[in-house]
Amino acid sequence: MKTCNGKSPIILSTLAFFVLTLPLVFAATAKEDSSSEGAVFIMTNSAAGNSVLAYSRGADGSLTFSGSFSTAGLGTGSGLGDQGGLALSRGGRWLFAVNAGSNELTIFRVSDESTALTITDKVSTVGKTPISVTIHKRLVYVLNAGDAVTPANIAGFRLSEDGGLSPIPGSVQPLSGVTSPAQISFNPHGTILIVTEKTTNIIDAYTVDEDGVAAGPVFNVSHGTEPFGFAFDKRGNLIVSEAVSGALSSYAVSKTGLLRTVSGSVADGQKAACWVVVTRNGHFAYTTNTASGTISSYAVGEKGALKLLQSVAATTHAGPIDMALTRNSHLLYVFDTGTHEIQGFSVGADGSLTGVSTVSGIPAGAAGLAAN
Repeated sequence: MKTCNGKSPIILSTLAFFVLTLPLVFAATAKEDSSSEGAVFIMTNSAAGNSVLAYSRGADGSLTFSGSFSTAGLGTGSGLGDQGGLALSRGGRWLFAVNAGSNELTIFRVSDESTALTITDKVSTVGKTPISVTIHKRLVYVLNAGDAVTPANIAGFRLSEDGGLSPIPGSVQPLSGVTSPAQISFNPHGTILIVTEKTTNIIDAYTVDEDGVAAGPVFNVSHGTEPFGFAFDKRGNLIVSEAVSGALSSYAVSKTGLLRTVSGSVADGQKAACWVVVTRNGHFAYTTNTASGTISSYAVGEKGALKLLQSVAATTHAGPIDMALTRNSHLLYVFDTGTHEIQGFSVGADGSLTGVSTVSGIPAGAAGLAAN
């Protein structure tokens, strides 16, 4: 059975074949929407040398390969079981990439055309196996998954005007113990950090002071089993997937990091709900169902209440994992780990999804997806 790593015995054999050819592009005919042009990025996560693959994006959602940009660090060569390993700053000026194999974080300056990347800094993540990164204004936090010897932790950095990163004293904080975390993210106001722990069914919350120092964590028990990916709506309600439950739950988040369940384990009728995105207007949430090869859609109420819209809002190819919305949420992209493809969908005003593009030739073991 597949998990949120997108792995099964069949897919593992497929992933063993590393595609070295230039990615091929197959763009479906699609109705033009009001999306501006931009880019989509994905990490190779290669153990021999991590790189970011950049694709220029047309207004119709079509993708064209632009180039490969080394992170000057190492990946792991296999899925990270994470969300947020590759992340853009709010304005799209900076791109952050974890190097899980060398315990480093790389920051790139994104060109005005969004098609070229330039490294401005690379730093130690002050931990082992970084898998997820989050940004709020000048604050950057990374989640280190740890290993058998080194416990998981979070660590904070301050971003300078020229793209440098400096550690924030006192920002390194533990998780609940030996665990298997999935994601870290700021809330919309930058006052709370959330981390999901898959094996312990705990959702950690850290308060962040005016100096950017995280304190905590507060341990919250997940409503469902195996909390994984998550996103916030524009009001700061937390929406979390549950891989074993095959569901999403939503929570109100207090100033001290306590969670109150709003909608508990709203099932989507699929298997292995893992990655989550929420549209910019906060009206819709989507989750990839890795074992089912589908995307499910939910309506999000004003107070964070969830209602399943479509159990199968879109059918993907094998093993959908990472997802990313464009800045205006008019387009959604998903990485299919089983077929080494990125699929693009237009997002309708009613939350419906329509396929617009497919890019093939993504390397085996790739991880992280970001779009603008």
